[in-house]
Amino acid sequence: MTVAAVAQADIRPAPVARDTLQERVYDRLANLILDGDIPPGKLVTIQSLAEAFGVSAMPVREALKRLIASNALTVVSGRSIGVPPITLERFADLRNVRREIEGAATAWAAKRIDADGLAALEHDLARMDQAIASGETTAYLKANRSFHFTIYRASGSPVSVALIESLWLQISPYFNLLQGSGNYVSANSSHRIAAEALKRRDGASAKAAMRADIDRAFDVLATTLT
Repeated sequence: MTVAAVAQADIRPAPVARDTLQERVYDRLANLILDGDIPPGKLVTIQSLAEAFGVSAMPVREALKRLIASNALTVVSGRSIGVPPITLERFADLRNVRREIEGAATAWAAKRIDADGLAALEHDLARMDQAIASGETTAYLKANRSFHFTIYRASGSPVSVALIESLWLQISPYFNLLQGSGNYVSANSSHRIAAEALKRRDGASAKAAMRADIDRAFDVLATTLT
């Protein structure tokens, strides 16, 4: 897949506090990627991000260096930066690693998730259902991310959560392409199975549901890369 579009991504202004500025800028930019606000084909520039965040170009430039080094972003042309193209081989590699790490974190979460965590999952499921009904891709992606990371954080493994986030930085922009394929509906079916299994403290079933969710997304997206 190639990044052919040249449209500038719309980034809503939200000034960043001055303390720990570089890290905050990185977190804000990473969240834009993880929440689907910079989909494949949309471009950003250092200047547009600096203006949106209310900061100078320096912390934005440093944050972009980190994200480019982790394969989350790439220089597309001139000063424009976007989501890098991905090969089917790399996509399959990411899927395989995600199945192992996210599956394990889900199984661990079954032993630790509390009532607040389970309630948060139900809230996210409702948000995803509403987004599917209204066709709001960004709203769905944000609720989807919240659902997954509520589970992963409940695993009690900060190392796993950090690894999973690094994987999502590389793959989550492509979740935008699932809209219209019917995957959001089937994904929420897997989500419900996982949530019910977590309620029962059934780690094996929750892990299987999470892996099914990952596999279904891969099967749909892989067709766009062949």
